[in-house]
Amino acid sequence: MNRYILYFFSFIFVITLIFSNYTFKTPIAQADQKLENTQAERAILQAEYDRLQEEMAALEKKKENQKGQSASIDRDISILKTKIKKAGLDIKAKNLLIKKLGGEIVEKDKKINILNGRIDNIKESLAQLIRKDREIDDKSILSLVLSKSTISEAYGDINAFASVKTGINNQVNEIKGVKVLTEEEKQQLELTKNKETDTKVQLETAKKEVEMSEKEKQQLLSISKNKEAEYQKLLDAKAKRRAEILSMLFNLRDVSAIPFEKAYEYAKIAEQKTGIRPAFLLAILTQESNLGTDQGSCYVTNMDTGAGASSKSGKVFNNVMKPNRDIKPFFEITTSVGRDPYKTLVSCPIGGSGYGGAMGPAQFIPSTWMLLKNRIADMLGIKTPDPWYAKDAFMASAIYLTDLGAQGSSYTSERNAACRYYSGRKCDSRKPNNSFYGDSVMKKAKNIQENMINPLQD
Repeated sequence: MNRYILYFFSFIFVITLIFSNYTFKTPIAQADQKLENTQAERAILQAEYDRLQEEMAALEKKKENQKGQSASIDRDISILKTKIKKAGLDIKAKNLLIKKLGGEIVEKDKKINILNGRIDNIKESLAQLIRKDREIDDKSILSLVLSKSTISEAYGDINAFASVKTGINNQVNEIKGVKVLTEEEKQQLELTKNKETDTKVQLETAKKEVEMSEKEKQQLLSISKNKEAEYQKLLDAKAKRRAEILSMLFNLRDVSAIPFEKAYEYAKIAEQKTGIRPAFLLAILTQESNLGTDQGSCYVTNMDTGAGASSKSGKVFNNVMKPNRDIKPFFEITTSVGRDPYKTLVSCPIGGSGYGGAMGPAQFIPSTWMLLKNRIADMLGIKTPDPWYAKDAFMASAIYLTDLGAQGSSYTSERNAACRYYSGRKCDSRKPNNSFYGDSVMKKAKNIQENMINPLQD
């Protein structure tokens, strides 16, 4: 009787595998077919997008040629018209790209749902196999074989038992395979969603640029050609604003304020070496300078324990610097740049807990600075980088942000790098205490780009 049960179960197992493959692989095939059906539409969108990119390149070349002409109202109006037309094409191209990405996101969501359904079905089938395998084990395969009257019946039981074991192994392997496919689809989905977010942010920026350019164009059109004095007044106002921006003091923690012109110069040097956008780098440093009144106001008084005191209130902290991690590198760094380690300001512990010990404008802890110092030296062509010198600190932050994934200047890569700079983890909307830092940095970067850097480029 046991032999027939085993034969029957093996038959059911084979049918189950066939049915599960038909039920769940067919939807995947259907999803693939739908994906193929959208390829033609996406190809059309891509072709249109490429054409717009070519037109924008031509307009950019035209704009540069116009800038080479003598300054006049007509020239500036022509430049603005070209700029507006190019921005309009850019907006159209980005709308096409968002539409294309939206379709890809929908398809990937569907495919992930199908794969998850397939995993659930395989798990259910596997559970049945495992239950049957335990039943056989409880009865002992040896006792089943010895109870048979013929060798052929014994072999039949052994084969049936082996088929159950094989079925379990196959189902486990299939689950692993489908999980790998699911994870790959999820990773691709996240990348596509990030690209969509980046494009939407760029779209809003492009729209604002059109709005500002149109406003400036209308201002110029309102000036009569016979009123060159009005035009000159406008040029003088721009020159004055430019001078104000360049002389603006850029507050950096633990060091004297430096002019924005110098800060921007350092940021552009860092950009040339690392690819980090100047506005983003300046935003990080601005954010770092406003983290608390106790930041950057402590001295280390004990190089064995890391204890110290506030330079403002005299309050004693036992945890100004982590002794087994940062004391030795801090001593090496300060002495290498000619500073007295006992008279060099570092950050105090935030709220009195954890450790302080962060140094200079970029607020690197000594052990992290030691990991970066050779790369900083190579980038700047110097022997010994100084964390309290703004130029060195800018380069250090840019290198670190590159390591954290901020290359490419996309909104999501910069925002996630900012969160990692603060907490070691990418931004997570479910954890506001982490994502607030990235959001704050991106707002500052937007303000710096629009109100400080862009006016210098016009």
